[in-house]
Amino acid sequence: MQAMLSFDQAPPLAAPLRFFLSAPLFAAAAGLLLLLLGPELLASRWTAGALAFTHLLTAGFMLQTMVGALLQILPVATGAGVARPLGVARAVHGLLTLGLLFLVGAFLTYRSELFQGALLCLGGGILIFLVAVGRALVQIPMGSTIQWALKLAVAGLGVTVLLGLSMLVNLAWGLSWPLLEITGIHLAWGLVGWGVLLLSGVAYVVVPMFLLTPAFPGWLTRLLAPLLFLLLALWSGAEAAGWGGAPLLAALVAAGCGTFALATLWLLVRSKRARLDATQRYWRLGLACAVGGAALWAVGQLWPALGLWPGLPLLLGMLLLVGGFMSVITGMLYKIVPFLIWLHLQNAGQGRVLAPNMKRILAESAMARQMAAHAASLALLLAAVVRPAWFAWPAGLALLLSNLWLLVNLWRCLQVYRRHLRHIGEQLATAA
Repeated sequence: MQAMLSFDQAPPLAAPLRFFLSAPLFAAAAGLLLLLLGPELLASRWTAGALAFTHLLTAGFMLQTMVGALLQILPVATGAGVARPLGVARAVHGLLTLGLLFLVGAFLTYRSELFQGALLCLGGGILIFLVAVGRALVQIPMGSTIQWALKLAVAGLGVTVLLGLSMLVNLAWGLSWPLLEITGIHLAWGLVGWGVLLLSGVAYVVVPMFLLTPAFPGWLTRLLAPLLFLLLALWSGAEAAGWGGAPLLAALVAAGCGTFALATLWLLVRSKRARLDATQRYWRLGLACAVGGAALWAVGQLWPALGLWPGLPLLLGMLLLVGGFMSVITGMLYKIVPFLIWLHLQNAGQGRVLAPNMKRILAESAMARQMAAHAASLALLLAAVVRPAWFAWPAGLALLLSNLWLLVNLWRCLQVYRRHLRHIGEQLATAA
């Protein structure tokens, strides 16, 4: 797997890093929102607070990190570099950040002009990103399973955005479109068509390379992305048409996601690492939550009393978003960011000044303590869904603090980069 990676094609460090550093701020803002609104936020998945909270995690934490990861992994894994990556990153990051602020404000106040601002900024940012990445992707053949996964993930993002923008048009101008039906399809495409497909494509590179596992099975890497994409498209059509086979297709989509999670867990068990580090623990936690979420969804389909419980969508959301996606993404950040710092410092040293060891860029103990805070916030969030009056405020505080801690850890990596870059400049000047 590593043999096909071209690190000389990597974009400037500032391109992906701006997304990685801002993502924890949005998750921390979600914690602050829960801390301020308390049990009111968890009364239903449709409350203004719950919608703002969800989008701070999905369009904030998840989208920011995944856009940054795709800008980084695309040229390295496929050789398809985005033209002017730093300029694209600046424009996309600025528009996505401003658009999300508009969107959160719109959900909390229901002012049409804020929905219009969110529509323009989020639509513009995603359009720039899709055009830039699409121009790169069309130049490469379908030569590997990684490219399949990344291309289909970008297509899934396009579908997600189109559905999301259609809802914003409806809210901004007071139209009477079927929002409930569109919302469910939009969520499925965001979590599976964009999230799972991109994470799987990145995992094919990151898991064997950084976690020292065997390679993913060939049948999984060949079949997962196209099958999930096809099943999701069929389910969307069936759901929109009210066809009775939609639940079966949804179950197949969930089974596909569960298969990826179980296969990755099996690879992690076979890792050559002598002991578990924070990244492996994060991945195991995230994948276990994904499997647990799929099982909970299946039980909800078979047990009508549970399926009718209003808290089930919130419980699934916490389990999949915070427990699943956030855990896996944070685990990847703890490997990708120190590695990128090391790589850029190694290049800056020109073979004459060595970069610091990755363990000196970010200590294992710092990652382990932050993960404990994340696990505590997850437990409190799950408890808050069941007993909002007891746990809503502690859960909000824990989510706020754990993500500020993540930001501090990533910021320390940047400080190491800056200090060592000055050291390299001094050493090279002295040698000259």
